[in-house]
Amino acid sequence: QVQLVGSGGGLVQPGGSLRLSCAASVSFISFDVMGWYRQAPGKQRELVAAITRGETTNYADSVKDRFTISRDNAKNTVYLQMNSLKPEDTAVYYCNAGQAQLFGPPGKFWGQGTQVTVSS
Repeated sequence: QVQLVGSGGGLVQPGGSLRLSCAASVSFISFDVMGWYRQAPGKQRELVAAITRGETTNYADSVKDRFTISRDNAKNTVYLQMNSLKPEDTAVYYCNAGQAQLFGPPGKFWGQGTQVTVSS
């Protein structure tokens, strides 16, 4: 059974930074693509960033040049470095695994979600 455990969320002021982590209970080699998604109140869940095993990345336009996704296959962990945070980045962030293609729909494995709140 695959378990994804996300961490690193919290309250930060606009312009601040946070780093999210997601650790998997199985080897990352199993997953072609790892991703981060987010869901704000009243909105649909959306892709934030995704990364392939070969470290090719895909970002939502709203976070390009501010967020960086990375993965450490040896530690079975994927990260999301978030800089220059804005109030509109406020959401619950979910780690995802099992996505077949970088630009495809999310995989079937989800983390429990971690809250990110950007507010002064």
